[in-house]
Amino acid sequence: MAAERMAVRRLRGVSQEQFLQQLYPQRSPLVLEGIDLGPCTRKWTPDYLGHVGGAREVKVHVASVAQMDFISKNFVYRTLPFDKLVQRATEEKHKEFFISEDEKYYLRSLGEDPRKVMDNFLIQVTGKKRVVLFSPRDAQYLYLAGTKSEVLDIDNPDLTKYPLFAKARRYECSLEAGDVLFIPALWFHNVISEEFGVGVNVFWKHLPPECYDKTDTYGNKDPTAASRAAQILDRALKTLSELPEEYRDFYARRMVLHIQDRAYSKNFE
Repeated sequence: MAAERMAVRRLRGVSQEQFLQQLYPQRSPLVLEGIDLGPCTRKWTPDYLGHVGGAREVKVHVASVAQMDFISKNFVYRTLPFDKLVQRATEEKHKEFFISEDEKYYLRSLGEDPRKVMDNFLIQVTGKKRVVLFSPRDAQYLYLAGTKSEVLDIDNPDLTKYPLFAKARRYECSLEAGDVLFIPALWFHNVISEEFGVGVNVFWKHLPPECYDKTDTYGNKDPTAASRAAQILDRALKTLSELPEEYRDFYARRMVLHIQDRAYSKNFE
């Protein structure tokens, strides 16, 4: 059984007021079209970017395949001058390379302040991307290892190994120059570049400042209350391990039911 597929909603001509008052509270992905991004959609050519970025060295992920696996780490970190990175990223086959002549590159951030992330606008300035998103309500089907899914090939998943993945609802969209994708916090997303391009991420915190870990540079850490709850759960599981298997199984199932009753929201699909 294939995963249910749905197109991400697209809207054109949305005002700031309309987004903030009507759309943002819905906490669902949304592609905004027709937003004036200024001259960058025409100006940010590879030559321009290489000239402006210059020879400043940047650390990049280098992989032999387009799907980088952040669990098994199927990539290496390397350093390149920014203008050289842009040149290589536009090539189909590389004369100079680290791993292979068709290796792929991922630059996380050019700036020194990557921001603490939560909600996100992915602004496609040039080029094209395909983005697939999964709702946080489907987390139980994604085979998570920490915050990452073990299912690397989402287009051809191994359903013998990951049978529950077929139950995950898949939201998909294509982004072209000028499109802006709103990605709410907690939504899982998989991004494939279909051609050379530049995307800009704008992240912001929508919860009170005390909810966030102040040491979290990239915004990948859980809110502090969630981290504390996870630690308490680990201690509870350690305590349960003192029981015989039959009793441990019974009380663990009762704990799960208690969590579902007390913590699961009935306000989401």
